[in-house]
Amino acid sequence: MTGLRWSRCTTTTIAEELAKLDIAVSPNTVARLLHGMGYSLRLNQKQISTSSHPHRNLQFAYLAELRDRFERRHLPIISVDSKKRELLGNFKNPGRRWESAPRRVFDHDFRTDSIGVAIPYGIYDLSENRGALVVGISHDTPAFAAHAIAHWWHQEGFTRYRGSRQLLILADTGGSNSCRCYAWKTELQAQLVNCFALAVTVAHYPTGTPRTQSLKPRSGSPGGVESAE
Repeated sequence: MTGLRWSRCTTTTIAEELAKLDIAVSPNTVARLLHGMGYSLRLNQKQISTSSHPHRNLQFAYLAELRDRFERRHLPIISVDSKKRELLGNFKNPGRRWESAPRRVFDHDFRTDSIGVAIPYGIYDLSENRGALVVGISHDTPAFAAHAIAHWWHQEGFTRYRGSRQLLILADTGGSNSCRCYAWKTELQAQLVNCFALAVTVAHYPTGTPRTQSLKPRSGSPGGVESAE
C-alpha cells in the first residue's frame, strides 16, 4: 500500500508482524507468496555509471571500425589483460571437483606460507579464437606485459600470421598496460616492434567496460607503436 518494493525483514519477522494483525501464516508461506509476487533475495548490482563521456559511443564505433579494418586484411588482433596475482601453495581457491573427501588447505592466506606468486597475463587471439597465458613470478610491470606479448608472437603469432607486419592490441586502461603508462609503449617498442619489425597499433577501451579506455590512433610511422587517445 505504501509502494515499498523491498524489505530487510526475514520471512519469520514478516510472519510475526502479520500475526499481530491476526493473520496466521508461516514463514514458508510468506516466502512462497513473496516469490509469487516477483520478490527474491537480491544483491546490489554495479550498473550506474558515475561518469560518462558524451562521445563514449563514438569511441566504441571507432574501435569497431578499427577491428573491421584489420579483419578485412586478415591481420592479427589480440586482446590482452593482466589477471589477479595468486599465491602459490596449499590455499583455498574457488571451484569444485568430484572427490571422496574435501581437500584440507591453510585456514589463512598468508604470504609467508606461500612458495611464491603467480601473475597470469592473458592473450586472446580474436581471429583464431585461441587463448594463451604467460605467468610471471615477480611483479606485473609494463616490461612484463610487453614481454608476454613478444613471447606470444615468437611462439605462435609469427607462425600463424606469417608475412604479417602489423598487429592490433586491444587493452584496458589500468595496470601494466595502462593508456597513460609511457613505459608500456616504450617496452612495446623495444621488445616487440624493434625485435620483430612490426607496426603495432594499441587501442584501449573506454573506462568502465570489460576492456577500457579507447585511444584514437595518431599517425605513426611503419615499424612503430601507434597509440590512441
